[in-house]
Formats: sequence, C-alpha cells, structure tokens
Amino acid sequence: MNIQWFPGHMTKALRMMEESVKIVDAVGYVLDARAPLSCFNPRFRSIIGNKPCVFILNKCDLADPVKTDIWCKYLKENCVNFVKITATASAEAGKIACAFSDITKELRAKYNAKGIFKPIRFMIIGVPNCGKSTIINCLSGKKTVITGDRPGVTKGKQWVRLQTGLELLDTPGTLWPKFDDELIASRLCFIGSVKDDVVDLYEVSLLLIQQLSELYPKSLSERYNIELSESPVEAFAQIAHKRGFLLRGSELDQERCAKAILDDFRKGKLGKVTFDLPPSKIQ
Repeated sequence: MNIQWFPGHMTKALRMMEESVKIVDAVGYVLDARAPLSCFNPRFRSIIGNKPCVFILNKCDLADPVKTDIWCKYLKENCVNFVKITATASAEAGKIACAFSDITKELRAKYNAKGIFKPIRFMIIGVPNCGKSTIINCLSGKKTVITGDRPGVTKGKQWVRLQTGLELLDTPGTLWPKFDDELIASRLCFIGSVKDDVVDLYEVSLLLIQQLSELYPKSLSERYNIELSESPVEAFAQIAHKRGFLLRGSELDQERCAKAILDDFRKGKLGKVTFDLPPSKIQ
C-alpha cells in the first residue's frame, strides 16, 4: 500500500523550525514508544544540528515494557539523552524537567556566572500525534495548548513560559514528503501519525492484523476470541462476525470493523505493543 501524506502546513512548519532553532537553546524530540524508529523524521537531522537534544519516549503505558527497556539501553549505550514517560500522567512532569535541566546545566551555569537571568528555550518536535502538546501541558500543569488524539491539531508555533523559567515552543507534528519504507509508513498509520481520512482503513487494518499476528499473536485471539489465522483477511472476517459489523446479506462492514480494530490498538486494548527495535546506529 502506497501511503503518502504531506499537506502544505507541514512544509511551512519545517521552514518555521529551521528559523526557530536559531533562537532556542535545546530540542525535545518526542517519539511514540510503540514505534520509536518509525518516528525518526529524516528532515529533523539538519534542523537540530548541534543543539543539545533530549529524546522523549512517550506513551510508554501503551508500549511493550521489555522492548522499551531495550530502547533505553540502546540510547544509553549511544550516549543519547532520553527520558521515558507517559505524558498524560501529571507526575511525569518532574522527569521531563530533570532531563531538560541536565542538558542545559552548562548554559545555566554560564548565565549564573554572569549574574543574568535568561529563560532557557526548548523547541518540541516530533511526528503528528506523538504527544508534543500533551507534554507541554504536563510541564505547565494546565491545558496551555490544544491537544487531540488525531494528527494535525497544532497548526502553528506556540510559545509557553513555565514558572521554572523554561520557555517551550510547541511545533506542528511533521512528517516527510516521501516514505521509502512501507513498513515505517504503515506503523505511522497505526499510531495515528497519518490522517485516517487519507488512507484506506481496511488495508491499514489488514496490515495491523498481519504485524500483530507476527509479533504478538495472542493479542488478537484474546481480544476478539477468534482462531489465529495465517490470513489477515480471514482474521478480519472473524472479527467482523464476532463484533456484528455486518451489512445486509451478511456482507462485512469493512469501514466500521477497520475503525474498531485501529481504535482498540490505539487505546491499548490489544495489549502493550511495540513494533520497532533499535537500528544498528542512532538516526
């Protein structure tokens, strides 16, 4: 399945980031813990440049804890600053703040030595629907920026000043113009980084069933009480019949069933799932 989604506002967002990175001190790079590798945007490499960066593994409550630990070990071995969190939990704010503080301590010491106070500015980046705005709201302790469980909620840049002296720049979730790897593209669809309206949800749900059958075979049988099948089409049909997603003449209601399967995955009802393992080298 050929999946491409790069609306005009993403082009503007990349240009805005290229300009804004000049006036920030560091970067918070948000990754969905269910598909961290798929969330690495190749366009961000040149934007970040030499700025200090913290990788934020978000939505860990939905991810496979064993694979999350593998990712943490990998990042640590590659001397990468990171923090693993669930941004919807307000108690996580301290962990993020500590990570931000650690990578800017030299800069803060420099300001203190000069006897000046200057806010430390972070730019928060990531693919759509990875939780950037939720992280900012977690840090601020209130709903400062608009959030949503769909991509494209944040359209422009938003500055948020925290009582700690940090200033955070929320940026629109941004993909890249062309997906060369269909596996990565499919996983971005699963986690909601690609808008559901621009893809065939039936095909996406079949890809999800296929990958879950390979990685977490019990997730589907336990959730839907179906027999494991080698064919995603057969498994989909079983789920549709079990859930009553049928039209007249017992025809499968593909749209309703596909939406239900994807919704179950995104809400964690298919278990704690992580699709990606670390690459041979850091992106």
